[in-house]
Amino acid sequence: MSSESNNELQRLQLLVRELTTRVYRLERAAGIESASVAAEPEAPPSPPPPTVLPARLTPSAVQQTQPGRGSPFAPTQDTNLESRIGSHWLNRIGIAAVLIGVSYFLKFAFDNNWIGPAGRVTIGLLAGIAVVVWSERFRSRGYTIFSYSLKGVGIGVLYLSLWAAFHVYSLIPSGVAFFAMLIVTAATATLAITQNAQILAVFALTGGFATPALLSTGQNKELQLFSYVVLLDLATLALLAIEPWRRLLWLSYLGTLLLYVGWYSTFYDRTQLRLTLGFATLFFAIFAIAPIIARQPEDATPVAGGTPALRGTSFSGKWTFLLVFINAGVYFLQLYAMYEAVNRNAVAWFALALAAVYIFLGRQMRLRYPDPAAAKTLQLLHLALAIGFITVAIPIRLDAHWITIGWLVEAVVLFWVGDRIHSDFLSAFAIGAVVLAVARLLFIDNFYSTTLIFNARMATHAVAIAALAIMAWQGFKRGDEIGAKAAAIAVVALNLLALIAFSREVADYYSRQMADVRPLLGQWNPSQWSRFHRVEIVRDFTYSAVWMAYGAMLMVVGFWRRSAFVRWLALFLIAVTTVKVFIYDTSQLDRQYRILSFIVLGILLLAISFVYQRDWLKLSGGKTRGESAVV
Repeated sequence: MSSESNNELQRLQLLVRELTTRVYRLERAAGIESASVAAEPEAPPSPPPPTVLPARLTPSAVQQTQPGRGSPFAPTQDTNLESRIGSHWLNRIGIAAVLIGVSYFLKFAFDNNWIGPAGRVTIGLLAGIAVVVWSERFRSRGYTIFSYSLKGVGIGVLYLSLWAAFHVYSLIPSGVAFFAMLIVTAATATLAITQNAQILAVFALTGGFATPALLSTGQNKELQLFSYVVLLDLATLALLAIEPWRRLLWLSYLGTLLLYVGWYSTFYDRTQLRLTLGFATLFFAIFAIAPIIARQPEDATPVAGGTPALRGTSFSGKWTFLLVFINAGVYFLQLYAMYEAVNRNAVAWFALALAAVYIFLGRQMRLRYPDPAAAKTLQLLHLALAIGFITVAIPIRLDAHWITIGWLVEAVVLFWVGDRIHSDFLSAFAIGAVVLAVARLLFIDNFYSTTLIFNARMATHAVAIAALAIMAWQGFKRGDEIGAKAAAIAVVALNLLALIAFSREVADYYSRQMADVRPLLGQWNPSQWSRFHRVEIVRDFTYSAVWMAYGAMLMVVGFWRRSAFVRWLALFLIAVTTVKVFIYDTSQLDRQYRILSFIVLGILLLAISFVYQRDWLKLSGGKTRGESAVV
């Protein structure tokens, strides 16, 4: 038998074995057993020993008979690694080696003037086109990865050749070079769409954003540059509406940002504010609406775990959400940089306008985004951005304690809206705004007033106490454990803040009196020192009196509202006051104030003890009907 017949027989045997295995798998899946299989249920036929396929086999036949997915001869992990190294990395290294060798040859030829400038550019253009066309031969035979690698080489050679024709050899004007590069970009994008290849779209965008840098002459051409970038971004949006290639959105944004920052750091001055702001707003708007326009990947699988806001969102979706935040932050920082020295109040109005924009966009995301879970997350993230811009606008527009009041009013509004629509998300932001405002009130705000109680400081404290009271009320209304804990914390915080407010009034009132009698440095006047010490004694007694009065008020409220929690707060404050009277007041106060402190404290303690002994709330028999644990 001839060698050719042997090869044909081997090929037929391999195909029969493959078909037998597939039929056996189909019968097992359908619950059908042939007579031979029922009589002798054996394992599927084992594969033949490795056979070298003849050279006459076509690539399609080889692909059909190769072990792969769905075949009993599945490759092992070592085989996969070997295949990846052989098919992916070796072809890239080989391409790089060929390019390096050709580059050395061309450099040698150029150094010896074998080829002139026009010939060099022509060779580059023809070589680039030839490589792209040649790559299609490999794609038609199933070697897609190798084909796209060749296309990347060819496209890169085309861009570099056009750059050399303009920048190195001055063979063509900038307009011609730009138009030629635009054709290369458009052709690459067309190939990406027709071949459904995201990698080619990446090549197209990379070349498109590299074009202005390759053709730069060092002159300020803002209108031409940014008009081209806007068209490129719009083309990216159109591409994303056709294909679910969301990674292109990041590539487009990074390219836009790099070109914008590069131009801004080199050419911007205040005379170009309006035009620059207009383009910055266009870029912001394009990427702000991109999540609505971009097509959702059909195979996007939700990711479990992670933060509650992003749980159930695909990996690509998370990166889209991150881009939403970065786009908003970069745009606002750009506005601030341009307007801070010109009109600071305008920045606050810009922040409020952005808040309105994100509220609108959040609603559109909820209505139009294809994935319901991701749509809800996007709406919440846009709402968070809106709240953030409102919070930022307040300190920009207002000054001093008005910033604190602004944040507190914002918190009250968020509490009210969150309660109306039952949104824990808004309630969480309201709590954040209250914490921010209270921290500023306690540690940053400085007040100066000559009026006792009725002044800006007490008014600001009153607004903060009201916000905390609303927080406690909302938490109590929830009726669950989390709400009860939040209400308890809010009640403690508002009482502590009220006590601090009254104590500050005492300190401020007596500090003004002490300033009038404080001895001058280096002078000794016994009468002044005596007056100064007497003011200190009265101040310390007033602290005790205020704390006792506030504790008594809390106890009354606790009995009135039948709240054990408030009564415990009162008992704690009275205990602290008792310790102060017995330890500090005994040693520091004058006899009359010491006597008065003990008498007042004793009467207060006796009155509270009498109420408990009479058992008006029937505490000995347990909590009375309607008694609240918090309020």
